[in-house]
Amino acid sequence: MTTKPRFGIMTAPMQTDYVSLRQVWREADAIPSIEHAWLFDHLLPIAGEPDGPIFEGWTLLSALAAQTERLRLGLLVTSNRFRPPAMLAKIAATVDVVSGGRLDFGIGVGSRPSHPLARREYEAHGLPYLETADAVGRFAEACTVIRKLWTEDKPFDFAGQHVRLTGALGNPKPVQRPHPPFVIGGRARATLRVVAEHADVWNIPGGDIADAVERNAMLDEYCADIGRDPAEITRSIHLPVSYDQPALTRAAIGEALEAGFGHVVLGLPAPYPAGVAEWVAEELIAKAG
Repeated sequence: MTTKPRFGIMTAPMQTDYVSLRQVWREADAIPSIEHAWLFDHLLPIAGEPDGPIFEGWTLLSALAAQTERLRLGLLVTSNRFRPPAMLAKIAATVDVVSGGRLDFGIGVGSRPSHPLARREYEAHGLPYLETADAVGRFAEACTVIRKLWTEDKPFDFAGQHVRLTGALGNPKPVQRPHPPFVIGGRARATLRVVAEHADVWNIPGGDIADAVERNAMLDEYCADIGRDPAEITRSIHLPVSYDQPALTRAAIGEALEAGFGHVVLGLPAPYPAGVAEWVAEELIAKAG
């Protein structure tokens, strides 16, 4: 690693309560070595009790933005299948304003539709399910539209294959200019092509480090195809945390750092032990690498 790694936490907002989530984020906000914090974007639980509690990600993120002062924050990652892009741009700009300019805009094609507990979200909420090719096409256009809404000062029309807007305007703008960083999550080849064009940060689940390394190389190739310097895209990885076997988590962190992933998101399972943020700082971050 030639630059200092940046560590953060992810608290999946399911099978837990708001008080517990708020406590973890407040504690993390006071620990400098924890630089960012994340929620995810699902509408029904994808683990644990299928009918257990789960919070809507952007609403909760806005609440936690108001409860913290330093952490960069976002969703890892927003499902582009759930919300029209112009509406999402408005939601995200609002959170950036509430946070004082701390939003990292996490977005992806959509929640894992092949996962049976994720696929049921669509029917349960009356959302249309888009097949992959259509979903990727919409995602690429969404990234373009959202950036325009955050940067254009006059109303504009957009006539894409999937997204059509008339008289579109985003006001207020995000605090961050020209716009909050785009953090795009995913590993599929089609998604990586969108990453190469639009992302400031690319995130991948780190369960298989060999696969992450292979996808990282693919991203470099797609950047070369469009003439973009791959070094412009920060490489991020999500790693699950084991409270009982922290050595396993430390080993995974070491592998990720060695592979060039300098933005590390540590997934904290609920229920959260007392003082979990301080434990993460002392037992994982301080001893990493």
